[in-house]
Amino acid sequence: MDLPHHGYRATAKPRARAAPPTADSVLFDDTSSGGAPAMNSQAYYTPGYNMAAPTNDMQGGAGVNNLFTDPMANAAMMYGSSLANQGKDMVNKEISRFMSMNKLKYFFAVDTRYVLKKLMILMFPYTHQDWEVRYHRDTPLPPRQDVNAPDLYIPTMAFITYILLAGMALGIQKRFSPEVLGLCASTALVWVIIEVLVMLLSLYLLTVHSDLSTFDLIAYSGYKYVGMIFTMLCGLLFGSDGYYVALAWSSCALMFFIVRSLKMKILTSLSSDSMGTASSAKPHLRLYITVATALFQPIIIYWLTSHLIR
Repeated sequence: MDLPHHGYRATAKPRARAAPPTADSVLFDDTSSGGAPAMNSQAYYTPGYNMAAPTNDMQGGAGVNNLFTDPMANAAMMYGSSLANQGKDMVNKEISRFMSMNKLKYFFAVDTRYVLKKLMILMFPYTHQDWEVRYHRDTPLPPRQDVNAPDLYIPTMAFITYILLAGMALGIQKRFSPEVLGLCASTALVWVIIEVLVMLLSLYLLTVHSDLSTFDLIAYSGYKYVGMIFTMLCGLLFGSDGYYVALAWSSCALMFFIVRSLKMKILTSLSSDSMGTASSAKPHLRLYITVATALFQPIIIYWLTSHLIR
């Protein structure tokens, strides 16, 4: 049965509504808020970087550049560099006063021929005739050109050999220990230092002017190690009898060598002391210094080697 219409449309369908816009459908972000980060529909900030202003890390490089371009900083750096250079020059100057590298190289300017001839003179000085040191333009010739010139190579090598030989002697007697070997080395070194200091003090107090330098005195004092090595070898090979025979020979040879060598250094300026009684006494004082230095050598040789031979 048909119902009456009463002015209404009976077959009308409901109209579909459009869905609300989502965050993915937005084509452009609103940037009118002055650089504030945009928010999506879920109230989260969108990730991104503000490329307009540099960060604090990027500003650090500019600070370093400003430091180098600052005139006050440059002046301070230049002043610090000049102070460092002045300090280095002062240190080198003070070192050169006590130890000159050129002088030290002179005492190590040796060759095999010089070493062999010098060892023969030390052990058999009675056959050597010419003891005068040669000069070239007021400068002494190096040891490899003059066998009479003092050197530090033979004393250094002889000292090392003495320490090794002392260790071997202590090992044979079953008395070896690092402490005892160190005591032998330090004692031998201290005696050389004491001898050189006494010589320098004697020459200074007696106002003796000579060509002897500190390195010369160290060289002449270190030649005793050659005789000590010879004495210890004879003692190890032939016992106490061989030790005392070698001690007598090396002591006499060393004393003769010291007297003839220092005579050319200390007793060469006798003609300059020809005025007054005080000056006339200087040649005798120089002779006493030379003889006392020579007589002191056998005592040191015996002191440093007798406890190693049993």
